[in-house]
Amino acid sequence: MNSTIMDFLLSRASVPIQDLQAPGPDDAEIARIIAAASRVPDHGRLAPWRFIVYRGEARKEIGRKLAALAEEREGPLPEGRRNQELTRFSRAPVVVGVVSTPKEHPKIPDWEKFLSGGMAAMNLIIAANALGYHTNMITNWYSDVAQGRAILGLAPEERVVGFVHIGTYEGTAPERPRPDPATLYSDYSGPWRG
Repeated sequence: MNSTIMDFLLSRASVPIQDLQAPGPDDAEIARIIAAASRVPDHGRLAPWRFIVYRGEARKEIGRKLAALAEEREGPLPEGRRNQELTRFSRAPVVVGVVSTPKEHPKIPDWEKFLSGGMAAMNLIIAANALGYHTNMITNWYSDVAQGRAILGLAPEERVVGFVHIGTYEGTAPERPRPDPATLYSDYSGPWRG
């Protein structure tokens, strides 16, 4: 057993997005991260996910469009809320969108394909961490709005698995309360009885 990997998994934590600073991963590192993210269980070899990299000026353009969409939906935004929307994608140097892309298959249910996307997102996070970067994954309101997904480059039939914010962080990621693992599993004891 590789205790280094196990120690890493038992200490993995997210960093607040606003604390993720430059530098972020470069082109070669992004390619490695995506390669690792793609090595997940994928029944039928459908690759029912894809990745969108948001970096540079595009992050600020997305913020302007999300702020405009929020105002269209809610009316004039208070300055703090407007600034929040303007910086949604520019707080970290790189954001990678993990997108669920439906692929029809007579034997593979959609939920299984979506779960494969979740595993791709987790592998992406672990790969970025393995290269020395810190991460945080969110979805947020624009993931549940057709116009928001369109702004972010998703086709109408696609859905957001998560947006992984990647950057540099000095120090140790903050810890949060975790569930007691002993309460999360049991040995099989027969069919459900209600």
